[in-house]
Amino acid sequence: MERSGTVTPPYVAGPLHLGPFRALRMAPLRVGDPATARTFGRSQRKVLDRLARWEEHGQVARDRVPALYVHEYTAAGLTVRGVVGVLDLSRRAVLPAERAVLPHEGVRPAQADDLADKLAEIRLHPAPILLVHRASETLRSLTRSQVARRPTHAFRDRVGQEHRLWAVTDPDEIAAVQREVAPSRVLIADGHHRYAAYLRLQARDPGGAADHGLVMLVDQTDTPLHLGAIHRVVQGVSLPELTRAVTSIGGAGERVRRAAALDHLGPDHLVATDGEHWSALTLPTGSGRSAVELLHEAVLPSLPRSPRSVDYHHTAEKAAAAARPGKAVAVLLPAPDVDHVVAVAADDRLLPEKATSFQPKPSPGVLMHSLLDG
Repeated sequence: MERSGTVTPPYVAGPLHLGPFRALRMAPLRVGDPATARTFGRSQRKVLDRLARWEEHGQVARDRVPALYVHEYTAAGLTVRGVVGVLDLSRRAVLPAERAVLPHEGVRPAQADDLADKLAEIRLHPAPILLVHRASETLRSLTRSQVARRPTHAFRDRVGQEHRLWAVTDPDEIAAVQREVAPSRVLIADGHHRYAAYLRLQARDPGGAADHGLVMLVDQTDTPLHLGAIHRVVQGVSLPELTRAVTSIGGAGERVRRAAALDHLGPDHLVATDGEHWSALTLPTGSGRSAVELLHEAVLPSLPRSPRSVDYHHTAEKAAAAARPGKAVAVLLPAPDVDHVVAVAADDRLLPEKATSFQPKPSPGVLMHSLLDG
């Protein structure tokens, strides 16, 4: 499926297989350090040399025994827990029922190619992509049994995230986790382009280390990621034009006071401002589409002229601050519903670009996977 220059990455076929790996772990003061992130953008030789030097000086540890990991991190008052391992990417789904990893946003092919080239150069996954699902009660119990033990590692990183790790090395415990993960159907929460790069790299070199990609599987029922909205600023459009576009598709609009504007946000309600005036926009119901889908698929195409551009902001405050009367309208969106996102992905549809913001994300460098280790 293609949308505005983006494509749906291939689907991995179930059953899911989450394998153990020998993790590389940055020292706590390296985790979250911008200089560490910059290192992974360099050439292969420089990355490998830097990692070797850090390992020599004790700033990178290499686990000797392959393991699955339970990783729990706390950031901004939210605690997230997931199972980290290497996902088998070698089997592609042919039929919809076979699909096990569901993307909900398109990827830009050139960007995915560039990332695949970089992974091929550095032979390293610096961080897992985030996948979410509703875990079985058995898998939830297995995870909690690990957390009841003393952590293998516990530390606070450079940006203040608290991390706890449990290395699962017992073959029977690994097999039990794998049995529960196998029938899962998971949603990509963060890392669509890295996922696409994993698949490109695997297709180039099947049968080797690239058959596996580093992932973190989060139970969205037990310790959920927060799913927030990403707001829009529509350039080259006035607030009356946007309101008329909404009414032309069967919706409605009304002026509201700024102080109470955000109270009007809801599954079928947007809030828009040009920096001076505020409007609550009611979208038509019954389409099965979310607010962000209706905005891009129905409202914006109904404008008298195409927007010059659409900008994105993670907070309503920043979006509203960028609005200008007659020149730019901030459109504030409700947070998407996780189950709706899953339904969209399962239906082989894509949400508009930057439709979801799963937070908080773990700092890179806590658990890394070297493709040189297989």
